[in-house]
Amino acid sequence: MLSDQEAAELLSFLSADTRTDVKGQVTQCILGLSAHSDGCRYLRSKPDLLAALVALTSDQSVAIVKDCYHILINLSADETLHQVLVTDVKVLSVLLKNLLNPEYLFSDQICTILSNLTRHEKTCRTIFKVLQDEVCLSQLVDMFCMESYNKKAALHYLGPLLSNLTQLPEARSYVMDRDRCVVQRLLPYTQFQASTVRRGGVVGVLRNCCFDYVHHEWLLSDDVDILPFLLLPLAGPEELTDEENEGLPVDLQYLPEDKKREDDPDIRKMLLETLLLLTATKFGRQTLKQKNVYSILREFHHWEKDVYVTAVCEKLIQVLIGDEPEQGMENLMEVKIPEDVEEKLKEADAKEQEELEREDKRSSQVEKRSQEEVEREHERSQDEEG
Repeated sequence: MLSDQEAAELLSFLSADTRTDVKGQVTQCILGLSAHSDGCRYLRSKPDLLAALVALTSDQSVAIVKDCYHILINLSADETLHQVLVTDVKVLSVLLKNLLNPEYLFSDQICTILSNLTRHEKTCRTIFKVLQDEVCLSQLVDMFCMESYNKKAALHYLGPLLSNLTQLPEARSYVMDRDRCVVQRLLPYTQFQASTVRRGGVVGVLRNCCFDYVHHEWLLSDDVDILPFLLLPLAGPEELTDEENEGLPVDLQYLPEDKKREDDPDIRKMLLETLLLLTATKFGRQTLKQKNVYSILREFHHWEKDVYVTAVCEKLIQVLIGDEPEQGMENLMEVKIPEDVEEKLKEADAKEQEELEREDKRSSQVEKRSQEEVEREHERSQDEEG
């Protein structure tokens, strides 16, 4: 690790008037430091050095700017540096100003940094306040939905950023303001094939919004019609009966033989979790039952191989085929659980998680053995041909 004297010497070279080749050597050195946790922790104690790197994001050299952003991405991935970057270095104003520039070359890197910084609630709350003061959440939504906003950057990581922000009730209130139509604008991106990151970000937003059960009826109404957007990525090409098809939302009826399901297991899991949240209210349960959601989940369960996704699917199916809760317990999010019962539920969840991890490990070993068998068979066939 660098001594204080060496750090001071590096800092002296991190200025606009230093020769580009010298600056490049310094930024490369710091980039190397930021690539591992010990280096990140060391840099946490050097806010002056970090502030100089932030200032160099406006350097004339593209290579220098690129190094600085990669350093900031590495640092922002470490939660222990979040407050230093946001409060001491005051990185947000620079990042947001550049992000709004539709010609800016490094907007994707900025989105990644902001996504990293908003993962945890404390820093997320700070960033949300700055957004309200300097940018406004509506501008981020506009940029996300206007795919040609920046022709030099894809801005896919605005999806995870919006998802992280909606862990806050204030951000969810904005997204579900019925006059803004934000949710309706985001829904089509649940099937955005060009980017798993963008799809996953939007599904994360929808899942967070469904924690606010007072909006369930509106989300399931014709004003939003969230259900087809959650179900379609889970639906496959299996042939259903006419009766089953007619009970489904129109967009889910008589799907083609080449219909593909969502290929990312994390997104599939989030979609199921969102549906499960909707079943917390009586209206949500009744709607999902009336719309014949079970028939989609039944085929999905036969198809799904990921043990974690399967576990969520089974919980959802149990809710849909089970009896209604007794009177006074219709809203599962309002039910007061006694402390001893809650403790037992936590223990049961922990046990289930351990079992899922063991099952996942066994599945991975089976897949590995199968692959090894295929390779051995291939080698045998080559030997026979030889």
